[in-house]
Amino acid sequence: MAKPVVLHLGDDIKWNHELYKQLQDKFTIERSYSMDRETFKNALKTKQFGDFAAMYRPFWNTGGEMGNWDDELISLLPPSCKIYASAGAGFDWVDTKRLAQSGIIYCNAAAACTESVADAAIWLILSTFRNFSWSSTAARSLDPAQFSNANRNIAAVTHNPGDHSLGIIGLGRIGYRIAQKARCCFGMRILYNDIRRMSSDVEGTIEATYFERLDDMLSEADCVLVATPFAGDKLLDTAHFDMMKRGARLVNIARGKLVDEPALVRALEEGQLVAAGLDVHYDEPNVNPTLAKMSNVELLSHTAGASVESHIGFERLGMENIMSFFETGKALTAVNLQWIEQPKL
Repeated sequence: MAKPVVLHLGDDIKWNHELYKQLQDKFTIERSYSMDRETFKNALKTKQFGDFAAMYRPFWNTGGEMGNWDDELISLLPPSCKIYASAGAGFDWVDTKRLAQSGIIYCNAAAACTESVADAAIWLILSTFRNFSWSSTAARSLDPAQFSNANRNIAAVTHNPGDHSLGIIGLGRIGYRIAQKARCCFGMRILYNDIRRMSSDVEGTIEATYFERLDDMLSEADCVLVATPFAGDKLLDTAHFDMMKRGARLVNIARGKLVDEPALVRALEEGQLVAAGLDVHYDEPNVNPTLAKMSNVELLSHTAGASVESHIGFERLGMENIMSFFETGKALTAVNLQWIEQPKL
């Protein structure tokens, strides 16, 4: 029998060459390399890649030249396609429910970047308590007056994170790892809100307190961390910021569109929140100019998960998902199984 076809999107493999050789032994590899959307659509319409059974995207910043994966693209995929394994933790750029309607499993790679994202989150949490952004900006200004101002005055408005509470929205793999680090390194009290409660064993490892209602957790947390996937709408707006403790902090390492940025600006300007740490932004790659000017806001360029280790893991996990699916019928990190129609018995 002919080997199943895998459509490899984007750049060449860089690290996991032995595993890629195994993939080549088991599958026929077709390549799209870099295409614009119209060229890619035409390639699908003309069956340039054949009746491929899987798609593999090993890097988050390549293979995405065709834009958002919406009905326009998904409707052009061949009925033979059963799985799409991609780099990256977030999947707001792909309509996973629409893929499921076509019987296609979507697999993300959050497991591969968990450590990197968690480390970056710890930096942002620490910065919101210690206001490292103010101190760093003052030093980089090369202005002795700014340096002296930070040197003399920063201690009066900053705190150690220990004995403060961290309220995590979304205690998934990444949220849990952040909780472990915050609890172990800083001694922070862990609160969390999620659509489902973790087992008592999981809660016990981080001494976590569960809040069924987000509003209740917001009123208790000294620092709120957003670590949940984007579900199509804002999660935090003016009403939510007003529920938070006066003087609380916000950290977002999930998706920028989860936070109403004008509402966040207002909360910071009015002192309802004292600091924020943002890896992600509402209108990327454009950063809110008001937030950028605030000395109590730490900003990153959506790089929390960016490390060599993450990229190695993305490569590997995508291939492992595809091979596992065709060998056992089960993918390792599927995120849309709830919408996949099960065969009738």
